[in-house]
Amino acid sequence: MRNWKEKLELLTNLEGFEDTMDLLEENSVDSVVPGICVNEDCDYSCEIEPDSNSGWCEECNTNSVHSCLILAGII
Repeated sequence: MRNWKEKLELLTNLEGFEDTMDLLEENSVDSVVPGICVNEDCDYSCEIEPDSNSGWCEECNTNSVHSCLILAGII
């Protein structure tokens, strides 16, 4: 099972960043940020509100998308 750190690293790569800090710095003041589904077998990603920890996953049909800021423990 992937943990949040692994999901954050995957999201970093999906968004085209080499370093997670670059992803977080780029998105720290935006009204929407990258998010990823935290379900084990799903890597669906989308733009989501910065404080969201229950965004809708179009693949799983569950409220399991977390923002990068939540995954990093910033919010």
